[in-house]
Amino acid sequence: MQEQIPPILRPDQVIPVSVAELANAFKLSLVAGDPNVLFTGISMNTADLRSGDIFFAMPGKKTHGAKFIEAALAAGASAVVTDAAGIAQLNNCPVPILQLENPRALLGEIAAFVYGNSRDIMPKIFGTTGTNGKTSTTYILDAILRQLGETTGLTSTAERHIAGEVIVSRLTTPESTEMQALLARMRERNVTAISLEVSAQALSQLRVDGIFFDVVGFTNLSHDHLDDYADMADYLRAKAALFQPGRAARGVVCLDSEYGAQFVAACAIPVSTISSQVGVSADWHVELLETSPAGTKFRVFGPENIVFSTSLPIIGAHMAANAGLAIAMLIEAGFDSRQVAKAIVSGIEVYMPGRTERVSSDIGPAVYVDFGHSPDAFLNTLKAVREVTTGKVIMVFGADGDRDPSKRPAMAQIAAAGSDILVITDHHPRFEDPASIREVLVRAAKEHRPDMAILEVSPPEAAIREAVKLAEPGDSILWAGPGHQDYRDIRGVRTPYSARAEARAALRENGWP
Repeated sequence: MQEQIPPILRPDQVIPVSVAELANAFKLSLVAGDPNVLFTGISMNTADLRSGDIFFAMPGKKTHGAKFIEAALAAGASAVVTDAAGIAQLNNCPVPILQLENPRALLGEIAAFVYGNSRDIMPKIFGTTGTNGKTSTTYILDAILRQLGETTGLTSTAERHIAGEVIVSRLTTPESTEMQALLARMRERNVTAISLEVSAQALSQLRVDGIFFDVVGFTNLSHDHLDDYADMADYLRAKAALFQPGRAARGVVCLDSEYGAQFVAACAIPVSTISSQVGVSADWHVELLETSPAGTKFRVFGPENIVFSTSLPIIGAHMAANAGLAIAMLIEAGFDSRQVAKAIVSGIEVYMPGRTERVSSDIGPAVYVDFGHSPDAFLNTLKAVREVTTGKVIMVFGADGDRDPSKRPAMAQIAAAGSDILVITDHHPRFEDPASIREVLVRAAKEHRPDMAILEVSPPEAAIREAVKLAEPGDSILWAGPGHQDYRDIRGVRTPYSARAEARAALRENGWP
Protein backbone atom coordinates (compact mmCIF):
# COMPACT_ATOMS: atom_id res chain seq x y z
CA MET A 1 0.00 0.00 0.00
CA GLN A 2 1.42 3.38 -0.99
CA GLU A 3 1.20 6.44 1.26
CA GLN A 4 -1.50 8.94 0.45
CA ILE A 5 0.18 12.28 -0.25
CA PRO A 6 -1.60 15.12 1.59
CA PRO A 7 -3.39 17.58 -0.68
CA ILE A 8 -2.17 21.10 -1.41
CA LEU A 9 -4.06 23.62 0.70
CA ARG A 10 -5.52 26.70 -0.95
CA PRO A 11 -7.73 29.61 0.09
CA ASP A 12 -11.45 29.17 -0.47
CA GLN A 13 -11.80 32.54 -2.17
CA VAL A 14 -9.37 34.09 -4.67
CA ILE A 15 -9.95 37.34 -6.57
CA PRO A 16 -9.57 36.37 -10.26
CA VAL A 17 -6.54 37.75 -12.09
CA SER A 18 -6.50 38.43 -15.82
CA VAL A 19 -3.77 37.38 -18.22
CA ALA A 20 -3.25 41.07 -19.03
CA GLU A 21 -2.81 42.02 -15.35
CA LEU A 22 -0.17 39.34 -14.88
CA ALA A 23 1.62 40.28 -18.10
CA ASN A 24 1.71 43.96 -17.16
CA ALA A 25 2.84 43.33 -13.57
CA PHE A 26 5.79 41.14 -14.57
CA LYS A 27 6.47 42.38 -18.12
CA LEU A 28 5.60 39.05 -19.75
CA SER A 29 5.04 38.66 -23.49
CA LEU A 30 1.60 37.50 -24.61
CA VAL A 31 2.39 35.03 -27.39
CA ALA A 32 -1.20 34.02 -28.17
CA GLY A 33 -4.71 34.16 -26.81
CA ASP A 34 -7.18 36.55 -25.17
CA PRO A 35 -5.56 38.85 -22.56
CA ASN A 36 -8.91 39.18 -20.75
CA VAL A 37 -9.01 35.50 -19.74
CA LEU A 38 -9.17 35.14 -15.93
CA PHE A 39 -7.50 32.58 -13.66
CA THR A 40 -7.84 31.86 -9.93
CA GLY A 41 -4.80 29.76 -9.06
CA ILE A 42 -1.33 28.75 -10.15
CA SER A 43 0.20 25.32 -10.62
CA MET A 44 3.44 23.77 -11.85
CA ASN A 45 2.25 20.17 -11.47
CA THR A 46 -0.68 18.67 -13.36
CA ALA A 47 -1.41 16.33 -10.44
CA ASP A 48 -2.28 19.35 -8.29
CA LEU A 49 -3.76 21.56 -11.00
CA ARG A 50 -7.32 22.79 -10.52
CA SER A 51 -9.77 24.15 -13.04
CA GLY A 52 -9.09 27.84 -13.59
CA ASP A 53 -5.35 27.65 -12.84
CA ILE A 54 -2.58 29.19 -14.87
CA PHE A 55 -0.09 26.40 -15.63
CA PHE A 56 3.67 26.99 -15.46
CA ALA A 57 5.35 24.66 -17.96
CA MET A 58 8.96 24.79 -16.80
CA PRO A 59 12.16 23.05 -17.88
CA GLY A 60 13.14 20.20 -15.58
CA LYS A 61 16.12 17.92 -15.10
CA LYS A 62 14.68 15.13 -17.24
CA THR A 63 11.90 16.69 -19.30
CA HIS A 64 10.10 19.93 -20.07
CA GLY A 65 6.77 20.80 -18.50
CA ALA A 66 5.41 21.61 -21.96
CA LYS A 67 5.04 17.84 -22.49
CA PHE A 68 2.21 17.95 -19.94
CA ILE A 69 0.18 20.71 -21.60
CA GLU A 70 -2.53 18.31 -22.77
CA ALA A 71 -2.95 16.97 -19.23
CA ALA A 72 -3.02 20.54 -17.90
CA LEU A 73 -5.72 21.54 -20.38
CA ALA A 74 -7.75 18.43 -19.57
CA ALA A 75 -7.58 19.42 -15.89
CA GLY A 76 -8.95 22.87 -16.70
CA ALA A 77 -5.91 25.15 -17.11
CA SER A 78 -6.99 28.65 -18.21
CA ALA A 79 -3.60 29.87 -19.43
CA VAL A 80 0.03 28.78 -19.78
CA VAL A 81 3.35 30.39 -18.89
CA THR A 82 6.46 28.84 -20.46
CA ASP A 83 9.81 29.66 -22.04
CA ALA A 84 10.90 29.63 -25.69
CA ALA A 85 11.72 25.92 -25.54
CA GLY A 86 8.24 25.21 -24.17
CA ILE A 87 6.53 27.38 -26.80
CA ALA A 88 8.30 25.40 -29.52
CA GLN A 89 6.53 22.28 -28.27
CA LEU A 90 3.03 23.80 -28.23
CA ASN A 91 0.72 23.20 -31.17
CA ASN A 92 -2.65 24.94 -31.47
CA CYS A 93 -2.90 25.67 -27.74
CA PRO A 94 -6.49 26.87 -27.11
CA VAL A 95 -5.65 29.03 -24.06
CA PRO A 96 -3.51 32.18 -23.73
CA ILE A 97 0.27 31.64 -23.71
CA LEU A 98 2.69 33.93 -21.87
CA GLN A 99 6.43 33.74 -22.48
CA LEU A 100 8.91 33.93 -19.58
CA GLU A 101 12.48 32.74 -19.78
CA ASN A 102 13.66 30.99 -16.58
CA PRO A 103 10.10 30.90 -15.18
CA ARG A 104 11.19 29.46 -11.80
CA ALA A 105 13.08 32.69 -11.03
CA LEU A 106 9.77 34.59 -10.80
CA LEU A 107 7.48 31.75 -9.73
CA GLY A 108 7.32 32.74 -6.04
CA GLU A 109 6.70 36.42 -6.77
CA ILE A 110 4.01 35.57 -9.31
CA ALA A 111 2.33 33.12 -6.93
CA ALA A 112 2.25 35.84 -4.24
CA PHE A 113 0.66 38.19 -6.78
CA VAL A 114 -1.96 35.61 -7.84
CA TYR A 115 -3.02 34.90 -4.25
CA GLY A 116 -2.90 38.54 -3.15
CA ASN A 117 -0.10 38.08 -0.63
CA SER A 118 1.28 41.62 -0.76
CA ARG A 119 3.78 42.49 1.97
CA ASP A 120 1.64 45.24 3.51
CA ILE A 121 -1.25 42.92 4.45
CA MET A 122 0.66 39.84 5.63
CA PRO A 123 0.72 38.67 9.28
CA LYS A 124 4.05 38.63 11.12
CA ILE A 125 6.20 35.92 9.53
CA PHE A 126 9.08 34.11 11.27
CA GLY A 127 11.53 31.82 9.46
CA THR A 128 14.04 29.42 11.01
CA THR A 129 16.92 27.70 9.25
CA GLY A 130 19.87 25.55 10.36
CA THR A 131 20.98 21.93 10.15
CA ASN A 132 19.26 20.81 13.36
CA GLY A 133 16.64 22.43 15.55
CA LYS A 134 14.61 24.11 12.78
CA THR A 135 11.47 22.12 13.52
CA SER A 136 11.82 22.44 17.29
CA THR A 137 12.33 26.21 17.14
CA THR A 138 9.36 26.56 14.78
CA TYR A 139 7.08 24.62 17.13
CA ILE A 140 8.32 26.58 20.15
CA LEU A 141 7.66 29.87 18.36
CA ASP A 142 4.17 28.70 17.51
CA ALA A 143 3.50 27.63 21.11
CA ILE A 144 4.64 30.92 22.64
CA LEU A 145 2.68 32.91 20.06
CA ARG A 146 -0.47 30.99 20.98
CA GLN A 147 0.20 31.63 24.68
CA LEU A 148 0.43 35.32 23.78
CA GLY A 149 -3.06 35.12 22.31
CA GLU A 150 -2.07 35.10 18.62
CA THR A 151 -3.90 33.06 16.00
CA THR A 152 -1.07 31.08 14.48
CA GLY A 153 0.03 29.34 11.31
CA LEU A 154 2.94 26.93 11.03
CA THR A 155 4.69 24.93 8.37
CA SER A 156 7.37 22.39 9.26
CA THR A 157 8.83 19.03 8.28
CA ALA A 158 6.09 17.34 10.29
CA GLU A 159 2.90 19.37 9.92
CA ARG A 160 1.05 22.44 8.71
CA HIS A 161 -1.05 24.38 11.25
CA ILE A 162 -3.73 26.89 10.26
CA ALA A 163 -5.62 28.51 13.15
CA GLY A 164 -5.86 25.19 14.99
CA GLU A 165 -6.29 23.00 11.90
CA VAL A 166 -3.47 20.42 11.64
CA ILE A 167 -2.40 18.80 8.35
CA VAL A 168 0.46 16.38 7.60
CA SER A 169 3.29 17.97 5.61
CA ARG A 170 4.43 17.09 2.11
CA LEU A 171 7.88 18.77 2.21
CA THR A 172 9.86 20.64 4.89
CA THR A 173 9.31 23.81 2.87
CA PRO A 174 6.72 23.42 0.10
CA GLU A 175 7.15 24.66 -3.47
CA SER A 176 6.51 28.40 -3.82
CA THR A 177 3.12 27.90 -5.51
CA GLU A 178 1.95 25.72 -2.62
CA MET A 179 3.55 27.99 -0.01
CA GLN A 180 1.81 31.10 -1.32
CA ALA A 181 -1.54 29.28 -1.47
CA LEU A 182 -0.97 28.14 2.11
CA LEU A 183 -0.17 31.68 3.27
CA ALA A 184 -3.32 32.94 1.57
CA ARG A 185 -5.37 30.29 3.35
CA MET A 186 -3.82 31.38 6.64
CA ARG A 187 -4.79 35.01 5.94
CA GLU A 188 -8.30 33.84 5.10
CA ARG A 189 -8.45 32.12 8.51
CA ASN A 190 -7.37 35.36 10.23
CA VAL A 191 -3.95 34.05 11.26
CA THR A 192 -1.91 36.83 12.93
CA ALA A 193 1.54 35.21 13.17
CA ILE A 194 3.22 32.52 11.05
CA SER A 195 6.25 30.34 11.84
CA LEU A 196 8.00 28.70 8.89
CA GLU A 197 10.77 26.11 8.82
CA VAL A 198 13.13 26.98 5.97
CA SER A 199 15.54 24.38 4.61
CA ALA A 200 18.70 25.14 2.63
CA GLN A 201 17.19 23.31 -0.34
CA ALA A 202 14.12 25.54 -0.17
CA LEU A 203 16.33 28.61 -0.45
CA SER A 204 18.43 27.12 -3.25
CA GLN A 205 15.30 26.06 -5.15
CA LEU A 206 13.56 29.43 -4.63
CA ARG A 207 10.62 27.94 -2.71
CA VAL A 208 10.36 30.89 -0.29
CA ASP A 209 10.59 33.56 -2.97
CA GLY A 210 7.79 36.09 -2.63
CA ILE A 211 7.87 35.93 1.20
CA PHE A 212 9.25 38.72 3.36
CA PHE A 213 10.13 37.60 6.89
CA ASP A 214 9.85 39.94 9.86
CA VAL A 215 12.50 37.96 11.77
CA VAL A 216 14.62 34.96 10.78
CA GLY A 217 16.61 32.66 13.05
CA PHE A 218 19.65 30.43 12.57
CA THR A 219 20.12 27.43 14.87
CA ASN A 220 23.41 25.79 13.84
CA LEU A 221 25.38 24.29 10.97
CA SER A 222 26.89 20.81 10.96
CA HIS A 223 27.67 17.94 8.56
CA ASP A 224 24.61 17.17 6.44
CA HIS A 225 23.34 17.48 2.85
CA LEU A 226 26.80 17.38 1.29
CA ASP A 227 25.20 15.42 -1.53
CA ASP A 228 23.44 18.68 -2.44
CA TYR A 229 26.22 21.16 -1.63
CA ALA A 230 29.89 21.12 -2.65
CA ASP A 231 31.23 21.67 0.86
CA MET A 232 30.35 23.27 4.20
CA ALA A 233 31.08 26.76 2.86
CA ASP A 234 28.59 26.21 0.03
CA TYR A 235 26.05 24.82 2.51
CA LEU A 236 26.50 27.88 4.75
CA ARG A 237 25.99 30.26 1.83
CA ALA A 238 22.75 28.49 0.94
CA LYS A 239 21.33 29.08 4.42
CA ALA A 240 22.69 32.63 4.69
CA ALA A 241 20.55 33.53 1.66
CA LEU A 242 17.68 33.88 4.16
CA PHE A 243 19.52 36.70 5.98
CA GLN A 244 19.61 39.16 3.07
CA PRO A 245 17.84 42.47 2.33
CA GLY A 246 14.55 41.98 0.54
CA ARG A 247 14.20 38.57 2.19
CA ALA A 248 14.00 39.53 5.89
CA ALA A 249 14.06 42.60 8.13
CA ARG A 250 16.05 41.27 11.10
CA GLY A 251 17.73 38.07 12.27
CA VAL A 252 18.92 36.19 15.34
CA VAL A 253 21.97 33.90 15.02
CA CYS A 254 22.93 31.19 17.50
CA LEU A 255 26.68 31.01 18.05
CA ASP A 256 26.75 27.51 19.57
CA SER A 257 28.05 25.70 16.47
CA GLU A 258 31.54 26.25 15.06
CA TYR A 259 30.07 28.07 12.06
CA GLY A 260 28.08 30.64 14.08
CA ALA A 261 30.56 33.51 13.71
CA GLN A 262 31.01 32.77 9.99
CA PHE A 263 27.26 32.86 9.57
CA VAL A 264 27.03 36.28 11.23
CA ALA A 265 29.66 37.55 8.78
CA ALA A 266 27.54 36.29 5.87
CA CYS A 267 24.43 38.17 7.02
CA ALA A 268 23.53 41.41 5.24
CA ILE A 269 20.66 42.43 7.57
CA PRO A 270 20.80 43.57 11.22
CA VAL A 271 21.28 40.52 13.47
CA SER A 272 21.44 39.80 17.18
CA THR A 273 23.36 36.82 18.56
CA ILE A 274 22.55 34.21 21.19
CA SER A 275 24.56 31.48 22.91
CA SER A 276 24.13 28.84 25.60
CA GLN A 277 27.88 28.49 26.03
CA VAL A 278 29.65 30.09 29.00
CA GLY A 279 32.16 32.78 28.05
CA VAL A 280 30.82 33.40 24.55
CA SER A 281 30.12 37.06 23.78
CA ALA A 282 26.53 37.36 22.54
CA ASP A 283 23.52 39.67 22.87
CA TRP A 284 21.40 36.89 24.39
CA HIS A 285 22.36 34.00 26.68
CA VAL A 286 20.62 30.76 27.68
CA GLU A 287 21.30 29.20 31.08
CA LEU A 288 20.29 25.59 31.72
CA LEU A 289 18.81 25.16 35.21
CA GLU A 290 17.57 21.58 35.34
CA THR A 291 16.93 18.64 33.06
CA SER A 292 14.80 15.66 34.12
CA PRO A 293 12.53 13.08 32.49
CA ALA A 294 9.72 15.64 32.87
CA GLY A 295 11.52 18.26 30.80
CA THR A 296 13.99 21.12 30.87
CA LYS A 297 14.09 24.30 32.98
CA PHE A 298 16.17 27.27 31.87
CA ARG A 299 16.60 31.04 31.86
CA VAL A 300 17.15 33.41 28.96
CA PHE A 301 19.01 36.69 29.47
CA GLY A 302 18.60 39.48 26.92
CA PRO A 303 19.61 43.09 26.36
CA GLU A 304 18.60 45.73 28.93
CA ASN A 305 18.53 43.13 31.74
CA ILE A 306 15.60 41.18 30.28
CA VAL A 307 15.26 37.77 31.98
CA PHE A 308 12.85 34.96 31.06
CA SER A 309 12.47 31.94 33.37
CA THR A 310 10.56 29.05 31.86
CA SER A 311 10.58 25.34 30.97
CA LEU A 312 9.86 22.86 28.20
CA PRO A 313 8.22 19.42 28.49
CA ILE A 314 11.10 18.03 26.39
CA ILE A 315 14.54 16.87 27.50
CA GLY A 316 17.85 18.39 26.45
CA ALA A 317 20.06 21.45 26.71
CA HIS A 318 19.81 21.81 22.93
CA MET A 319 16.04 22.24 23.30
CA ALA A 320 16.62 25.08 25.78
CA ALA A 321 18.91 26.68 23.19
CA ASN A 322 16.18 26.38 20.55
CA ALA A 323 13.66 27.96 22.93
CA GLY A 324 16.07 30.80 23.69
CA LEU A 325 16.38 31.48 19.98
CA ALA A 326 12.58 31.54 19.64
CA ILE A 327 12.21 33.99 22.55
CA ALA A 328 14.87 36.31 21.11
CA MET A 329 13.14 36.23 17.70
CA LEU A 330 9.84 37.28 19.28
CA ILE A 331 11.41 40.24 21.07
CA GLU A 332 13.25 41.26 17.89
CA ALA A 333 9.85 41.21 16.14
CA GLY A 334 8.51 43.78 18.58
CA PHE A 335 6.62 41.67 21.12
CA ASP A 336 6.64 43.18 24.61
CA SER A 337 9.20 41.39 26.80
CA ARG A 338 7.03 41.62 29.91
CA GLN A 339 4.08 40.03 28.13
CA VAL A 340 6.28 37.25 26.76
CA ALA A 341 7.80 36.60 30.21
CA LYS A 342 4.34 36.45 31.78
CA ALA A 343 2.99 34.15 29.07
CA ILE A 344 5.74 31.52 29.54
CA VAL A 345 6.49 31.77 33.28
CA SER A 346 4.63 28.50 33.93
CA GLY A 347 6.26 26.79 30.95
CA ILE A 348 6.06 26.65 27.17
CA GLU A 349 3.15 24.37 26.24
CA VAL A 350 4.64 22.71 23.19
CA TYR A 351 4.23 19.30 21.62
CA MET A 352 6.76 18.30 18.96
CA PRO A 353 5.89 15.14 17.06
CA GLY A 354 8.89 12.84 16.82
CA ARG A 355 11.41 15.17 18.52
CA THR A 356 12.84 13.20 21.45
CA GLU A 357 9.24 12.09 21.92
CA ARG A 358 8.71 9.68 24.78
CA VAL A 359 6.35 6.91 23.67
CA SER A 360 6.57 4.81 26.87
CA SER A 361 4.91 5.08 30.27
CA ASP A 362 6.64 5.77 33.60
CA ILE A 363 6.80 2.01 34.26
CA GLY A 364 9.62 0.06 32.60
CA PRO A 365 12.26 1.38 30.21
CA ALA A 366 11.89 4.82 28.64
CA VAL A 367 11.61 4.80 24.85
CA TYR A 368 12.23 7.97 22.83
CA VAL A 369 11.56 8.33 19.11
CA ASP A 370 13.50 11.09 17.37
CA PHE A 371 13.79 12.50 13.86
CA GLY A 372 17.54 13.26 14.14
CA HIS A 373 19.54 11.94 11.21
CA SER A 374 22.90 13.71 11.37
CA PRO A 375 26.02 13.31 13.55
CA ASP A 376 25.35 16.51 15.49
CA ALA A 377 21.72 15.58 16.11
CA PHE A 378 22.83 12.20 17.48
CA LEU A 379 25.38 13.89 19.76
CA ASN A 380 22.88 16.28 21.32
CA THR A 381 20.03 13.83 21.68
CA LEU A 382 22.18 11.05 23.15
CA LYS A 383 23.56 13.53 25.68
CA ALA A 384 20.04 14.57 26.64
CA VAL A 385 18.89 10.96 27.06
CA ARG A 386 22.01 10.04 29.07
CA GLU A 387 21.37 12.88 31.53
CA VAL A 388 17.92 11.55 32.47
CA THR A 389 18.82 7.82 32.45
CA THR A 390 19.92 5.89 35.55
CA GLY A 391 20.58 2.65 33.67
CA LYS A 392 21.78 1.72 30.19
CA VAL A 393 21.27 3.77 27.03
CA ILE A 394 20.31 1.60 24.06
CA MET A 395 20.28 3.22 20.64
CA VAL A 396 18.48 2.03 17.53
CA PHE A 397 19.19 3.73 14.22
CA GLY A 398 19.65 3.38 10.49
CA ALA A 399 20.73 5.74 7.71
CA ASP A 400 18.92 7.19 4.71
CA GLY A 401 19.58 5.62 1.35
CA ASP A 402 20.37 7.90 -1.59
CA ARG A 403 21.28 10.72 0.82
CA ASP A 404 24.73 12.09 1.76
CA PRO A 405 26.68 8.85 2.44
CA SER A 406 29.67 10.84 3.74
CA LYS A 407 27.97 11.41 7.11
CA ARG A 408 27.23 7.73 7.83
CA PRO A 409 30.55 6.78 9.51
CA ALA A 410 30.34 9.80 11.85
CA MET A 411 26.75 8.93 12.73
CA ALA A 412 27.80 5.41 13.68
CA GLN A 413 30.80 6.59 15.67
CA ILE A 414 28.78 9.07 17.71
CA ALA A 415 26.04 6.49 18.26
CA ALA A 416 28.63 4.01 19.54
CA ALA A 417 30.32 6.58 21.77
CA GLY A 418 27.07 7.75 23.37
CA SER A 419 25.26 4.48 24.01
CA ASP A 420 25.85 1.23 25.91
CA ILE A 421 24.18 -1.09 23.39
CA LEU A 422 23.78 -0.28 19.71
CA VAL A 423 21.18 -1.81 17.39
CA ILE A 424 21.81 -0.94 13.74
CA THR A 425 18.89 -1.37 11.39
CA ASP A 426 17.26 0.09 8.25
CA HIS A 427 15.65 3.48 7.72
CA HIS A 428 14.64 4.72 4.24
CA PRO A 429 16.76 2.54 1.92
CA ARG A 430 15.18 4.13 -1.15
CA PHE A 431 17.02 2.59 -4.13
CA GLU A 432 20.14 1.54 -2.20
CA ASP A 433 20.77 -1.95 -0.86
CA PRO A 434 19.91 -1.71 2.87
CA ALA A 435 22.45 -4.39 3.75
CA SER A 436 25.26 -2.31 2.27
CA ILE A 437 24.17 0.74 4.30
CA ARG A 438 24.13 -1.32 7.50
CA GLU A 439 27.57 -2.74 6.67
CA VAL A 440 29.11 0.76 6.59
CA LEU A 441 27.44 1.67 9.88
CA VAL A 442 28.45 -1.55 11.67
CA ARG A 443 32.05 -1.30 10.48
CA ALA A 444 32.40 2.34 11.62
CA ALA A 445 30.80 1.61 15.00
CA LYS A 446 33.02 -1.43 15.64
CA GLU A 447 36.16 0.46 14.64
CA HIS A 448 35.26 3.16 17.15
CA ARG A 449 34.29 0.76 19.98
CA PRO A 450 35.45 -2.78 19.20
CA ASP A 451 34.40 -4.11 22.63
CA MET A 452 30.86 -2.77 22.46
CA ALA A 453 27.67 -4.79 22.07
CA ILE A 454 26.65 -3.96 18.49
CA LEU A 455 23.72 -5.78 16.92
CA GLU A 456 22.64 -5.69 13.29
CA VAL A 457 18.90 -6.35 13.05
CA SER A 458 16.67 -5.96 10.00
CA PRO A 459 13.90 -4.90 9.47
CA PRO A 460 13.34 -2.06 11.99
CA GLU A 461 10.22 -3.74 13.38
CA ALA A 462 12.49 -6.53 14.62
CA ALA A 463 15.20 -4.07 15.71
CA ILE A 464 12.99 -2.17 18.17
CA ARG A 465 11.70 -5.44 19.59
CA GLU A 466 15.25 -6.66 20.16
CA ALA A 467 16.09 -3.39 21.89
CA VAL A 468 13.07 -3.63 24.19
CA LYS A 469 13.97 -7.23 25.09
CA LEU A 470 17.41 -6.02 26.20
CA ALA A 471 16.02 -3.14 28.28
CA GLU A 472 15.23 -3.05 31.98
CA PRO A 473 13.55 -0.47 34.23
CA GLY A 474 15.83 2.55 34.45
CA ASP A 475 17.16 2.02 30.93
CA SER A 476 16.40 4.29 27.97
CA ILE A 477 16.01 3.40 24.30
CA LEU A 478 16.61 6.12 21.71
CA TRP A 479 15.28 5.25 18.26
CA ALA A 480 16.77 7.89 16.00
CA GLY A 481 15.73 8.66 12.44
CA PRO A 482 12.03 7.94 11.86
CA GLY A 483 10.58 10.48 14.31
CA HIS A 484 7.10 11.60 13.29
CA GLN A 485 7.19 10.02 9.83
CA ASP A 486 4.43 7.57 8.99
CA TYR A 487 6.13 5.75 6.11
CA ARG A 488 9.33 4.09 4.92
CA ASP A 489 10.66 4.79 1.42
CA ILE A 490 11.54 1.43 -0.14
CA ARG A 491 12.45 1.55 -3.83
CA GLY A 492 10.33 4.64 -4.39
CA VAL A 493 7.25 3.30 -2.60
CA ARG A 494 6.19 5.10 0.58
CA THR A 495 5.04 2.15 2.66
CA PRO A 496 2.88 3.08 5.68
CA TYR A 497 4.91 2.65 8.87
CA SER A 498 5.03 4.27 12.31
CA ALA A 499 8.04 4.04 14.63
CA ARG A 500 5.87 5.31 17.47
CA ALA A 501 3.31 2.55 16.95
CA GLU A 502 6.00 -0.13 16.54
CA ALA A 503 7.77 0.99 19.73
CA ARG A 504 4.54 0.91 21.74
CA ALA A 505 3.67 -2.51 20.34
CA ALA A 506 7.14 -3.82 21.30
CA LEU A 507 6.67 -2.54 24.86
CA ARG A 508 3.25 -4.20 25.19
CA GLU A 509 4.60 -7.49 23.82
CA ASN A 510 7.25 -7.47 26.53
CA GLY A 511 4.77 -6.80 29.34
CA TRP A 512 5.28 -3.05 29.77
CA PRO A 513 2.28 -0.71 29.82
